[in-house]
Amino acid sequence: MRLGFFLFLLFVGVYSLDNGLGRTPPMGWMSWTAFYCEIDCQKHPTGCINEQLYKDMADELVAGGYDKLGYKSVHIDDCWSEMERDSNGILVANKTRFPSGMKNLAKYMHDRGLKFGIYEDYGTKTCGGYPGSYKHERTDAQTFASWDVDYLKLDGCNIDQALMPIGYPLFEKELNATGRPIMYSCSWPAYLIDHPELVDYHLIGKYCNTWRNFDDINSSWKSIVSIISYYDKNQDKHIPTHGPGRWHDPDMLVIGNKGITLDMSISQFTIWCIWSAPLIMSNDLRIIGDDFKSVLQNQEAIRINQDPLGIMGRLIQNSTDIGTYVKQITPSKGDKKSYAFALLNRNSNKGYRKVEVQLSHLGLNDPSGYFVHDIWARVDLGLLRPGDSIVVSIAPAGSVFFRADVASLHNPIGRRRYRLDNYNVIYEFEKTQARLEGNDLFDYSRTNRVPF
Repeated sequence: MRLGFFLFLLFVGVYSLDNGLGRTPPMGWMSWTAFYCEIDCQKHPTGCINEQLYKDMADELVAGGYDKLGYKSVHIDDCWSEMERDSNGILVANKTRFPSGMKNLAKYMHDRGLKFGIYEDYGTKTCGGYPGSYKHERTDAQTFASWDVDYLKLDGCNIDQALMPIGYPLFEKELNATGRPIMYSCSWPAYLIDHPELVDYHLIGKYCNTWRNFDDINSSWKSIVSIISYYDKNQDKHIPTHGPGRWHDPDMLVIGNKGITLDMSISQFTIWCIWSAPLIMSNDLRIIGDDFKSVLQNQEAIRINQDPLGIMGRLIQNSTDIGTYVKQITPSKGDKKSYAFALLNRNSNKGYRKVEVQLSHLGLNDPSGYFVHDIWARVDLGLLRPGDSIVVSIAPAGSVFFRADVASLHNPIGRRRYRLDNYNVIYEFEKTQARLEGNDLFDYSRTNRVPF
């Protein structure tokens, strides 16, 4: 049996993942966490799984400027098909809720410069009870290609876990054989949470562009923190197997949903960007508040998420409440490295936490120093040396986020003026030739800022 499985892997290895896709983490919108499997369109006309929902979200991506920042795909999730295949064994979109069909819906996305994602399951049925792809792998791959699908999420309900190392590579082989480039998102390791010894990310990364590892997210701080804790615990396995073309996916962004505050939103976005995680929103873009939209559209945070190095940030310091993360970013050359770093307050009940951070304690030891910039406040702190410190006040369930460009590879920018809608203040910062010396303390507490 082992020999047969080995020969199978050799066979599918000829066709293993080489689609050139996902060189940076994918960005887009997906329906599941916001709309789940709601199919009663009479009772929920604007919140059911139908073609109008996806058209609305495509329109909002464009009208709201999300597409210009990288949010390029609209993803259908479960519950889109008829309950049975047709007489030829081909999947059929629900005729009532998707009367125009999937190929026309894909065209709607493509006409707006967007990509079209769809959902299936490797099992006999999807998690929602709709037809699965088991023993229909070739037919389904060819169907998706004929519909001009750009992205496939393949779930793992209703299948023997022992078949996953065969089925997920097999489906990638069939996708490749269609000749259409289709980003491939696997739920393979998410169904092996209780059997980590069976998870081989090097193998998974040969066949999948992205993959889920853990439980589905929901719109609560408890859920966000549980995912962060899982990733923190497993970072030594995740970091070496993460990068361009192969991404660990901690699940969707729930920013803008009921139950998620602005500070929680900033924190989720911060950690997902530090991780170089896929940025797939699941919310209602038709009604999202401006503050939450501002979080999702923070260009400097997105720039760190989309950094071409694709390095997953590491938790380097940890206490009961506060976690500190560091990630190498460009520009970096040889031993001259730039970084992003963030501090997360996991506690949502206590008050603000005042924390001092010395650059050298984060591993930022280049003697030329670093030009440090606050991502959320959009304020430059100037040139800081390894011995210099920053003091921050972190809100409950909040975070702070900085980039530090190594001075020897960075041309500092001059005068800047920013309007900070999230904090309703204006700051003006002008660089000077002065710099902090030795262990001088840069007190950068949010509580010391002056209202506009």
